[in-house]
Amino acid sequence: MSARQFDVVVLGSGPGGEGASMKAVKSGRRVCTVEESPLVGGACTHTATIPSKALRHAIQRLMDVQRDHPELRSELARHTPLADMMRAASSVVSKQVQLRSTFYERNRVDLVVGRARFRDAHTVEVTEPRGSVELLTAGAFVIATGSRPYHPGGVDFRHPRIFDSDTILRLREAPLSMIIYGAGVIGCEYASMFRMLGVKVDLVNTRDRLLSFLDDEISDALSYHLREQGVLIRHQEDMTQVEAHDDGVVLHLKSGKRLKADVFLWANGRSGNSRDLGLETLGITVDSRGCIQVNDAYQTSVPHIYAVGDVVGAPSLASASYDQGRFAATHIVEGRLEHKLVKDIPTGIYTSPEISSLGRTERELTQAGVPYEVGHAFFKSLARAQITGRTVGMLKLLFQRETREILGIHCFGDNASEIIHIGQAIMAQEGAGNSINYFINTTFNYPTMAEAYRVAALNGLNRLF
Repeated sequence: MSARQFDVVVLGSGPGGEGASMKAVKSGRRVCTVEESPLVGGACTHTATIPSKALRHAIQRLMDVQRDHPELRSELARHTPLADMMRAASSVVSKQVQLRSTFYERNRVDLVVGRARFRDAHTVEVTEPRGSVELLTAGAFVIATGSRPYHPGGVDFRHPRIFDSDTILRLREAPLSMIIYGAGVIGCEYASMFRMLGVKVDLVNTRDRLLSFLDDEISDALSYHLREQGVLIRHQEDMTQVEAHDDGVVLHLKSGKRLKADVFLWANGRSGNSRDLGLETLGITVDSRGCIQVNDAYQTSVPHIYAVGDVVGAPSLASASYDQGRFAATHIVEGRLEHKLVKDIPTGIYTSPEISSLGRTERELTQAGVPYEVGHAFFKSLARAQITGRTVGMLKLLFQRETREILGIHCFGDNASEIIHIGQAIMAQEGAGNSINYFINTTFNYPTMAEAYRVAALNGLNRLF
């Protein structure tokens, strides 16, 4: 069987694969992208980031209308089923697929639909949907196959009442009650969404606090507002068994507790899509969760085979995955690293209110013995927040007392994932350019949420002596 030859073959068309493909082809390389699905975009576009955030926006809009027009609340609840909001999310997915497809067409990247497997270190065989096999050879490969929800043994995910973070998007009616096992980012986001729809939610956390990687004050605020919305959070609990019945699901916990709900959502981790790629025959290392081990240049143990995105593990963010793909392709084309560009990656968590953070937390700075000060701006005091009615939240700046260098930015509230980027631009400056003084000496539009930076900076400087 003859093989088609390319300079670079990329496995996967999610953010990591797209970043690698576009960088390589724009550098004059002949590129082929292999995608198992007939539509480009990967899990980010089809089952994870885009549909879940679009669904959240649809739910939030419904809540806003019900808040502003209480006389319509009962009618809206009856005539806006979950299926309608899911369809709104699907329209965004379609637009994203159409847009991303044009990138491949316009840049003349060959797209092959099928399941890829390495035959040897320079050849992959692609089994297409109808069973035919095509061989592709290349001087370099980028594995960007993404991840999937982790499935533990003993949980029947085929049962119609048991879901993971992919299949939950197939729901067409909101249940009356739900158990969410796993209180990481995905678990907290879905707990917030379904509680807004009036679903009784039990959020089971295997740890002692929510999202412990966040600044403690932000984590505490999230716990408070989820509880205020009616989510029952159960910390330090571990599952022993899940019983699925026709009338509901029963969760057994090691503590002896038993919980019952209409549906069960497993949201406790993901696994890298490295299975059946033929990596073991090449000597490429994979951990227990299917994540491929790579170096700073995203090279595997076989130097011309790279891996990027969720399949290499943390930080498992679409934004970071795209950059990783570009960096890997840069190393293929130019033999140099751009790793420094991903030193500080903002975290966006789409609960309601949402959360975004960048840099170090108070706990980390205290443990490191760094002398810092804190500046707060509470949204309830900002004119723009009062106008929009979204007064829950705050912006928190951590800065070095002597140099006034910004060390961490933490935001909780409406549009936090947008607000964070103003501070990110200053924090990324070299030397004296990274200073809280920027927010004191800059005039912001009024009224805006950006004004929070000036308020927080003044608040922090007032603590200096």
